[in-house]
Amino acid sequence: MLRTHGIGGKTFLSLLEQLQPEQIFSSSHNELAKLGLKEKLINNIQQVDWERVDQDLQWLEQDHHYALTIQDPDYPDLLKQIDNAPPLLFVRGNLQLLKQPQIAIVGSRNPSEYGIMTALEFAEDLAKHGYTITSGMALGIDAASHQGALKAAGHTIAVAGTGLDRVYPARHKQLAVDILVKGAIVSEFPPGTSAKANHFPRRNRIISGLCIGLLVVEAAKQSGSLITARMALEQNREVFAIPGSIHNPLARGCNALIREGAKLVETTEDIFEELGQYYQYDSNAIPENNQTTLDLEQQNLLNLILFSPTTVDYLVEKSGLSVESVSSILLVLELEGYITSLAGGSYMRLN
Repeated sequence: MLRTHGIGGKTFLSLLEQLQPEQIFSSSHNELAKLGLKEKLINNIQQVDWERVDQDLQWLEQDHHYALTIQDPDYPDLLKQIDNAPPLLFVRGNLQLLKQPQIAIVGSRNPSEYGIMTALEFAEDLAKHGYTITSGMALGIDAASHQGALKAAGHTIAVAGTGLDRVYPARHKQLAVDILVKGAIVSEFPPGTSAKANHFPRRNRIISGLCIGLLVVEAAKQSGSLITARMALEQNREVFAIPGSIHNPLARGCNALIREGAKLVETTEDIFEELGQYYQYDSNAIPENNQTTLDLEQQNLLNLILFSPTTVDYLVEKSGLSVESVSSILLVLELEGYITSLAGGSYMRLN
Protein backbone atom coordinates (compact mmCIF):
# COMPACT_ATOMS: atom_id res chain seq x y z
CA MET A 1 0.00 0.00 0.00
CA LEU A 2 2.97 2.29 0.45
CA ARG A 3 3.23 2.36 -3.34
CA THR A 4 -0.38 3.53 -3.66
CA HIS A 5 -0.53 7.25 -4.32
CA GLY A 6 -2.71 9.17 -1.86
CA ILE A 7 -2.63 6.69 1.05
CA GLY A 8 -1.33 8.36 4.19
CA GLY A 9 -0.34 6.69 7.41
CA LYS A 10 -3.76 6.92 9.05
CA THR A 11 -5.59 5.50 6.04
CA PHE A 12 -2.94 2.78 5.76
CA LEU A 13 -3.49 1.73 9.40
CA SER A 14 -7.26 1.97 9.12
CA LEU A 15 -7.30 -0.37 6.12
CA LEU A 16 -4.99 -2.86 7.84
CA GLU A 17 -7.36 -2.97 10.80
CA GLN A 18 -10.16 -4.11 8.48
CA LEU A 19 -8.46 -6.26 5.85
CA GLN A 20 -5.27 -8.11 5.06
CA PRO A 21 -3.13 -6.40 2.36
CA GLU A 22 -3.91 -9.06 -0.25
CA GLN A 23 -7.65 -8.62 0.43
CA ILE A 24 -7.39 -4.87 -0.16
CA PHE A 25 -5.92 -5.32 -3.63
CA SER A 26 -8.29 -8.12 -4.58
CA SER A 27 -11.41 -6.23 -3.46
CA SER A 28 -13.85 -4.83 -5.99
CA HIS A 29 -14.59 -1.15 -6.47
CA ASN A 30 -17.86 -1.47 -4.52
CA GLU A 31 -16.22 -3.34 -1.66
CA LEU A 32 -13.59 -0.63 -1.30
CA ALA A 33 -16.25 2.07 -1.45
CA LYS A 34 -18.02 0.42 1.51
CA LEU A 35 -14.85 1.05 3.53
CA GLY A 36 -15.39 4.76 3.08
CA LEU A 37 -12.68 5.30 0.47
CA LYS A 38 -13.07 8.06 -2.11
CA GLU A 39 -13.26 7.37 -5.82
CA LYS A 40 -9.78 8.69 -6.60
CA LEU A 41 -8.15 6.57 -3.89
CA ILE A 42 -10.01 3.45 -5.02
CA ASN A 43 -8.71 4.01 -8.55
CA ASN A 44 -5.18 4.42 -7.19
CA ILE A 45 -5.45 1.15 -5.24
CA GLN A 46 -6.55 -0.65 -8.38
CA GLN A 47 -3.69 0.82 -10.41
CA VAL A 48 -0.71 0.10 -8.17
CA ASP A 49 2.74 0.24 -9.75
CA TRP A 50 3.58 -3.44 -9.25
CA GLU A 51 6.94 -2.98 -10.92
CA ARG A 52 8.01 -0.69 -8.06
CA VAL A 53 6.68 -3.24 -5.58
CA ASP A 54 8.85 -5.91 -7.22
CA GLN A 55 11.86 -3.59 -6.85
CA ASP A 56 11.06 -3.18 -3.14
CA LEU A 57 10.93 -6.95 -2.75
CA GLN A 58 14.31 -7.28 -4.47
CA TRP A 59 15.73 -4.72 -2.02
CA LEU A 60 14.37 -6.78 0.89
CA GLU A 61 16.11 -9.90 -0.37
CA GLN A 62 19.50 -8.37 0.47
CA ASP A 63 21.21 -9.22 3.76
CA HIS A 64 20.14 -7.19 6.79
CA HIS A 65 17.37 -5.40 4.89
CA TYR A 66 13.96 -5.40 6.58
CA ALA A 67 10.47 -3.94 6.32
CA LEU A 68 8.49 -3.98 9.57
CA THR A 69 4.75 -3.50 9.69
CA ILE A 70 3.37 -1.96 12.85
CA GLN A 71 2.06 -5.41 13.85
CA ASP A 72 5.51 -6.98 13.51
CA PRO A 73 6.98 -8.16 16.88
CA ASP A 74 10.27 -6.45 15.95
CA TYR A 75 8.57 -3.08 15.47
CA PRO A 76 9.80 -0.79 18.31
CA ASP A 77 7.24 -0.54 21.11
CA LEU A 78 7.92 3.12 21.92
CA LEU A 79 7.45 4.19 18.31
CA LYS A 80 4.21 2.25 18.12
CA GLN A 81 2.77 4.45 20.89
CA ILE A 82 3.11 7.81 19.14
CA ASP A 83 0.39 9.56 17.16
CA ASN A 84 0.66 8.83 13.45
CA ALA A 85 3.23 6.07 13.92
CA PRO A 86 4.70 4.96 10.59
CA PRO A 87 2.72 1.89 9.46
CA LEU A 88 5.81 0.50 7.75
CA LEU A 89 9.44 0.92 8.77
CA PHE A 90 12.37 0.05 6.51
CA VAL A 91 15.56 -1.00 8.28
CA ARG A 92 19.15 -1.67 7.27
CA GLY A 93 21.59 -3.13 9.78
CA ASN A 94 21.13 -4.42 13.33
CA LEU A 95 17.38 -4.89 13.75
CA GLN A 96 17.63 -5.65 17.48
CA LEU A 97 18.87 -2.14 18.27
CA LEU A 98 15.41 -0.70 17.64
CA LYS A 99 14.18 -2.04 20.98
CA GLN A 100 17.27 -1.01 22.98
CA PRO A 101 17.20 2.10 25.22
CA GLN A 102 17.97 5.02 22.94
CA ILE A 103 18.92 8.61 23.58
CA ALA A 104 18.44 10.96 20.66
CA ILE A 105 20.84 13.85 20.14
CA VAL A 106 19.90 16.69 17.79
CA GLY A 107 21.01 20.23 17.09
CA SER A 108 22.17 22.76 14.55
CA ARG A 109 23.35 21.84 11.07
CA ASN A 110 25.85 24.70 11.39
CA PRO A 111 27.12 24.35 14.96
CA SER A 112 30.10 25.97 16.63
CA GLU A 113 33.21 23.92 17.28
CA TYR A 114 32.14 23.86 20.91
CA GLY A 115 28.80 22.35 19.88
CA ILE A 116 30.45 19.65 17.79
CA MET A 117 32.81 18.76 20.63
CA THR A 118 29.94 18.67 23.14
CA ALA A 119 27.84 16.37 20.94
CA LEU A 120 30.82 14.06 20.40
CA GLU A 121 31.62 13.85 24.10
CA PHE A 122 28.05 13.31 25.27
CA ALA A 123 27.39 10.68 22.60
CA GLU A 124 30.63 8.89 23.40
CA ASP A 125 29.96 8.78 27.13
CA LEU A 126 26.30 7.76 26.73
CA ALA A 127 27.32 4.99 24.33
CA LYS A 128 29.96 3.77 26.79
CA HIS A 129 27.17 3.39 29.34
CA GLY A 130 25.13 1.19 27.03
CA TYR A 131 22.75 3.61 25.37
CA THR A 132 22.14 3.55 21.64
CA ILE A 133 22.56 7.04 20.15
CA THR A 134 19.85 8.03 17.69
CA SER A 135 19.97 11.01 15.33
CA GLY A 136 19.16 12.09 11.80
CA MET A 137 22.54 11.78 10.00
CA ALA A 138 22.31 15.47 9.03
CA LEU A 139 25.28 17.81 8.93
CA GLY A 140 26.55 19.28 12.20
CA ILE A 141 25.32 17.98 15.55
CA ASP A 142 23.66 14.87 14.09
CA ALA A 143 26.87 13.69 12.43
CA ALA A 144 28.95 14.46 15.53
CA SER A 145 26.53 12.42 17.66
CA HIS A 146 26.82 9.35 15.42
CA GLN A 147 30.60 9.76 15.35
CA GLY A 148 30.79 10.00 19.14
CA ALA A 149 28.93 6.72 19.53
CA LEU A 150 31.18 5.06 16.94
CA LYS A 151 34.26 6.39 18.72
CA ALA A 152 33.10 4.60 21.86
CA ALA A 153 32.61 1.40 19.83
CA GLY A 154 28.94 1.76 20.77
CA HIS A 155 25.70 1.55 18.80
CA THR A 156 23.97 4.26 16.83
CA ILE A 157 20.78 4.54 14.73
CA ALA A 158 20.30 7.04 11.92
CA VAL A 159 16.77 7.98 10.88
CA ALA A 160 16.71 8.96 7.21
CA GLY A 161 14.43 11.29 5.27
CA THR A 162 14.99 9.28 2.08
CA GLY A 163 14.76 5.69 0.92
CA LEU A 164 17.49 3.47 2.34
CA ASP A 165 19.08 2.87 -1.05
CA ARG A 166 20.52 6.39 -0.94
CA VAL A 167 22.30 8.67 1.53
CA TYR A 168 21.44 12.28 2.28
CA PRO A 169 23.50 14.40 2.45
CA ALA A 170 25.71 12.62 -0.10
CA ARG A 171 28.89 13.58 1.77
CA HIS A 172 27.81 11.23 4.58
CA LYS A 173 28.16 8.06 2.50
CA GLN A 174 31.16 6.92 4.56
CA LEU A 175 29.36 7.79 7.79
CA ALA A 176 26.43 5.61 6.67
CA VAL A 177 28.84 2.75 5.97
CA ASP A 178 30.39 3.16 9.43
CA ILE A 179 26.98 3.25 11.12
CA LEU A 180 25.93 0.00 9.45
CA VAL A 181 28.91 -1.90 10.88
CA LYS A 182 27.29 -2.06 14.35
CA GLY A 183 24.22 0.12 14.04
CA ALA A 184 21.19 0.65 11.84
CA ILE A 185 19.59 3.13 9.46
CA VAL A 186 15.80 3.36 9.37
CA SER A 187 13.21 5.17 7.29
CA GLU A 188 9.49 5.15 6.65
CA PHE A 189 10.18 5.95 2.98
CA PRO A 190 10.53 3.10 0.47
CA PRO A 191 13.66 2.54 -1.62
CA GLY A 192 14.06 5.06 -4.41
CA THR A 193 12.62 7.98 -2.40
CA SER A 194 14.70 11.14 -2.75
CA ALA A 195 15.09 13.92 -0.19
CA LYS A 196 12.22 16.42 0.00
CA ALA A 197 11.70 19.25 2.49
CA ASN A 198 8.47 17.79 3.90
CA HIS A 199 10.16 14.46 4.65
CA PHE A 200 12.30 15.82 7.47
CA PRO A 201 9.56 16.86 9.94
CA ARG A 202 8.14 13.35 9.43
CA ARG A 203 11.59 11.89 10.06
CA ASN A 204 11.92 13.96 13.24
CA ARG A 205 8.85 12.41 14.86
CA ILE A 206 10.51 9.00 14.40
CA ILE A 207 13.75 10.22 16.01
CA SER A 208 11.87 11.40 19.09
CA GLY A 209 9.49 8.44 19.01
CA LEU A 210 12.27 5.87 19.20
CA CYS A 211 14.06 7.39 22.18
CA ILE A 212 13.51 7.46 25.93
CA GLY A 213 15.15 10.87 26.11
CA LEU A 214 16.23 13.58 23.70
CA LEU A 215 19.21 15.93 24.11
CA VAL A 216 19.43 19.23 22.23
CA VAL A 217 23.02 20.47 22.03
CA GLU A 218 22.83 23.69 20.02
CA ALA A 219 19.78 25.16 18.29
CA ALA A 220 18.68 28.55 17.08
CA LYS A 221 15.37 29.88 18.35
CA GLN A 222 13.55 28.86 15.17
CA SER A 223 14.93 25.47 14.19
CA GLY A 224 13.94 21.92 13.32
CA SER A 225 15.65 20.71 16.48
CA LEU A 226 13.20 22.63 18.63
CA ILE A 227 10.31 21.11 16.69
CA THR A 228 11.77 17.66 17.37
CA ALA A 229 12.14 18.51 21.06
CA ARG A 230 8.52 19.62 21.29
CA MET A 231 7.43 16.42 19.54
CA ALA A 232 9.39 14.53 22.19
CA LEU A 233 7.55 16.41 24.95
CA GLU A 234 4.21 15.58 23.31
CA GLN A 235 5.30 11.93 23.19
CA ASN A 236 6.10 12.03 26.95
CA ARG A 237 9.84 11.67 26.42
CA GLU A 238 12.44 13.27 28.66
CA VAL A 239 13.96 16.36 27.03
CA PHE A 240 17.41 17.65 27.93
CA ALA A 241 19.20 20.79 26.76
CA ILE A 242 22.74 22.13 26.98
CA PRO A 243 22.62 25.77 28.21
CA GLY A 244 24.68 28.45 26.53
CA SER A 245 25.63 32.10 26.51
CA ILE A 246 22.85 34.63 26.08
CA HIS A 247 25.02 36.18 23.36
CA ASN A 248 25.23 32.98 21.33
CA PRO A 249 22.35 32.69 18.81
CA LEU A 250 22.88 28.92 18.71
CA ALA A 251 22.14 28.72 22.44
CA ARG A 252 18.84 30.55 22.34
CA GLY A 253 16.83 27.50 21.34
CA CYS A 254 18.29 25.42 24.17
CA ASN A 255 17.79 28.21 26.69
CA ALA A 256 14.17 28.56 25.54
CA LEU A 257 13.62 24.81 26.02
CA ILE A 258 15.02 25.02 29.54
CA ARG A 259 12.61 27.87 30.34
CA GLU A 260 9.79 25.65 29.04
CA GLY A 261 10.74 22.76 31.33
CA ALA A 262 13.53 20.83 29.61
CA LYS A 263 16.17 19.60 32.03
CA LEU A 264 19.37 21.62 32.02
CA VAL A 265 22.31 19.26 31.68
CA GLU A 266 26.01 19.87 32.15
CA THR A 267 27.19 16.26 32.30
CA THR A 268 25.85 12.85 31.35
CA GLU A 269 25.27 12.25 35.06
CA ASP A 270 22.41 14.76 34.85
CA ILE A 271 20.81 12.57 32.18
CA PHE A 272 21.37 9.34 34.12
CA GLU A 273 19.79 10.90 37.19
CA GLU A 274 16.63 11.79 35.27
CA LEU A 275 16.30 8.50 33.41
CA GLY A 276 16.45 6.42 36.59
CA GLN A 277 15.43 2.87 35.65
CA TYR A 278 17.08 3.14 32.26
CA TYR A 279 20.49 3.99 33.71
CA GLN A 280 23.14 1.74 32.22
CA TYR A 281 26.11 1.41 34.56
CA ASP A 282 29.40 0.72 32.79
CA SER A 283 31.34 -1.60 35.05
CA ASN A 284 34.40 -1.23 32.82
CA ALA A 285 34.51 2.53 33.08
CA ILE A 286 37.77 3.79 34.55
CA PRO A 287 37.23 6.37 37.30
CA GLU A 288 38.83 9.71 36.63
CA ASN A 289 41.88 10.62 38.64
CA ASN A 290 40.99 13.90 40.29
CA GLN A 291 44.49 14.53 41.56
CA THR A 292 46.22 17.11 39.37
CA THR A 293 49.77 16.47 38.16
CA LEU A 294 50.27 20.09 37.08
CA ASP A 295 52.86 22.40 38.59
CA LEU A 296 51.83 25.81 39.91
CA GLU A 297 52.54 27.72 36.71
CA GLN A 298 50.59 25.23 34.63
CA GLN A 299 47.66 25.28 37.06
CA ASN A 300 47.58 29.06 37.10
CA LEU A 301 47.42 29.21 33.30
CA LEU A 302 44.72 26.53 33.25
CA ASN A 303 42.66 28.67 35.61
CA LEU A 304 42.75 31.47 33.03
CA ILE A 305 41.44 29.32 30.19
CA LEU A 306 37.70 29.67 29.72
CA PHE A 307 35.10 27.02 28.90
CA SER A 308 34.72 28.92 25.63
CA PRO A 309 37.28 29.92 22.97
CA THR A 310 40.27 31.63 24.62
CA THR A 311 43.07 33.22 22.57
CA VAL A 312 46.81 32.97 23.21
CA ASP A 313 47.01 36.79 23.27
CA TYR A 314 44.48 36.86 26.10
CA LEU A 315 46.47 34.30 28.09
CA VAL A 316 49.76 36.15 27.53
CA GLU A 317 48.16 39.39 28.71
CA LYS A 318 46.51 37.88 31.80
CA SER A 319 49.40 35.61 32.88
CA GLY A 320 52.32 37.94 32.20
CA LEU A 321 54.18 35.02 30.62
CA SER A 322 55.94 35.07 27.24
CA VAL A 323 54.28 33.66 24.14
CA GLU A 324 56.82 30.82 24.17
CA SER A 325 56.03 29.88 27.79
CA VAL A 326 52.28 30.02 27.23
CA SER A 327 52.56 27.87 24.08
CA SER A 328 54.69 25.31 25.91
CA ILE A 329 52.22 25.05 28.80
CA LEU A 330 49.25 24.85 26.42
CA LEU A 331 50.85 21.85 24.74
CA VAL A 332 51.17 20.09 28.12
CA LEU A 333 47.59 20.93 29.09
CA GLU A 334 46.27 19.63 25.77
CA LEU A 335 48.25 16.40 26.01
CA GLU A 336 46.95 15.88 29.55
CA GLY A 337 43.35 16.36 28.37
CA TYR A 338 42.60 19.57 30.27
CA ILE A 339 42.02 21.70 27.15
CA THR A 340 41.38 21.35 23.44
CA SER A 341 42.67 23.46 20.57
CA LEU A 342 40.19 25.15 18.24
CA ALA A 343 40.42 26.65 14.78
CA GLY A 344 42.04 30.08 14.65
CA GLY A 345 44.62 29.31 17.32
CA SER A 346 42.31 29.51 20.34
CA TYR A 347 41.81 27.00 23.17
CA MET A 348 38.98 25.88 25.41
CA ARG A 349 38.99 24.26 28.83
CA LEU A 350 37.44 20.78 29.13
CA ASN A 351 37.65 20.11 32.90
